[in-house]
Amino acid sequence: MDRAAAALSHSELVLGRYRPLRPLGSGSSGSVWHARDERTGLDVALKIVTREGRAGDRAEREADAASRLRHAHCQRIYSHAADGRHVYIAYEYVPGVTLREATRSGRLSDGQSIAAAAQVLDALAHAHARGIVHRDVKPANVLLADGPEISVRLLDFGLARFAQADTLTAVGDVPGTLAYIAPERLRSEAASPASDVWSVGVMLWESLAGRHPFWAASLVATSDKIIAGAPSLATARPDLPKPLVSAIDRALDPEPERRPPARQLAQRLRTTWRPTGSLRVQPQRPRPAAKPKRQGPQPEVAEFAAKLVPPVLAGLFAGWIASSLPFYPTPLSAVVGFVAALLTVVSARGGLAFALIVPVFPLGNISLGLALLYGAVATFWFALHLRDPRAGFAFVAGPLLAPISALALLPLALQPVRSVWRRSLAAVVGVLTAALVSGIGGASLPFGEGRPTSLDIDRERSPVAVAGALRHALTAHPAVALEALALAAAAALLPLALRRGLWPIAVYGASLIGVSVLLAPHANPLPPVVGAWGTCVALALWELRSAWLPRARPLFAGASTN
Repeated sequence: MDRAAAALSHSELVLGRYRPLRPLGSGSSGSVWHARDERTGLDVALKIVTREGRAGDRAEREADAASRLRHAHCQRIYSHAADGRHVYIAYEYVPGVTLREATRSGRLSDGQSIAAAAQVLDALAHAHARGIVHRDVKPANVLLADGPEISVRLLDFGLARFAQADTLTAVGDVPGTLAYIAPERLRSEAASPASDVWSVGVMLWESLAGRHPFWAASLVATSDKIIAGAPSLATARPDLPKPLVSAIDRALDPEPERRPPARQLAQRLRTTWRPTGSLRVQPQRPRPAAKPKRQGPQPEVAEFAAKLVPPVLAGLFAGWIASSLPFYPTPLSAVVGFVAALLTVVSARGGLAFALIVPVFPLGNISLGLALLYGAVATFWFALHLRDPRAGFAFVAGPLLAPISALALLPLALQPVRSVWRRSLAAVVGVLTAALVSGIGGASLPFGEGRPTSLDIDRERSPVAVAGALRHALTAHPAVALEALALAAAAALLPLALRRGLWPIAVYGASLIGVSVLLAPHANPLPPVVGAWGTCVALALWELRSAWLPRARPLFAGASTN
């Protein structure tokens, strides 16, 4: 903290009018004091920031942003000034604690946390309407005022970005606190109102679940988790109302254009939960987040599965290619698969790149054009999944399910891929890869399409000619392409059916069966029927679990106290 700011005494006036009473907080660039304005008699929160480095510019930016805002939940600014050494900002003084302190001490019930978040969203909607993006929304920048009702003030617009204004950061810098930063900003994209909505979604997820959705031991691991997207709040709090969980999950959508505006999300929170009670009233019912023995293992199991599946898929894909296509010595096929799996454990990007490179040389033995075409497709696939490399292995589920006639389960297997369009694309690629694997192995194509004809591409050097031959082979078996599109649509719509309840799940399964039989009338109808209804059973069990668990928990709680 600046020595001049630290050495304030009660006897001296700052700027000839503000008498310091007591320090409220301090940091590396300045301090905040409870002070009294001797001209007006008002108590103020006086922020004193050194002009060294970027701190002074940030304080000027904060004062500029605050002066544009007139909202009950934005901290009101009275005045600001500067001299050769410091920037001074006089805010309204509001006794209270930060949302971070209140959350850590367990002072807030679920309804109070939701009410606080809705008020923060109201403040953000007001700022967004004036072309201001906060860019540093986090619990430490939200003040909970003392009093019987929830009342917040959004603080610290020092990182705010204005429409038609220069930023304070260099290209590639990511200002703000990492744990609450939206994934698009980690991709060096500009902050937007949707980025602030994401931050509020993280705050809500954390306060309701009792843990942070992206906590990791390192900054790199935290960044990877943020880019991959948050798990649904239902995984940590299955007892919460589904519309509320859906609203928070939408706020944490990895794609910013799909997040609701701040005002709309605030209204949605208020309609899905009616907050009651004062700040200091403890919640009547036990919160699952406070009972780690009951719910703690679930996130760890899901995280373990998320880490285990991609290496397994990478090893299976690379090992199968090495053993099935002539190039690698037979004893090395297992080594190639093991290396792919190990690389994926160390670095998902490295494992994906290695697994995609493995087929290049064997395909080059068949045709240079085929190798060049595959290389272009593999490069596109790697670039597409650069930010979420674990999802790049999802298509391998297709050739794994096809030999057991279980491709109808592919939409269910692809649900860990959070992006809808990536999930749909993985379904298409999974089906086409399954058909290719069947052709290479001499087995029948999926969906009763018989055996593939020869492509006649040996020694073909042109990738364009190879692409034409593959297109001709695909049009000769139209059911493969049509079923691929049908499964892609099913993968996209499955979460929607799950959120709607049991009857929509049943309609989803019946539609999947009908479309599958209609598009492939010559195929055995039993596999799609079994696969579709197997998917419906899994969804129904999850639905019943989510509905039954909140009712059963009080019974278990009562039994444990007797």
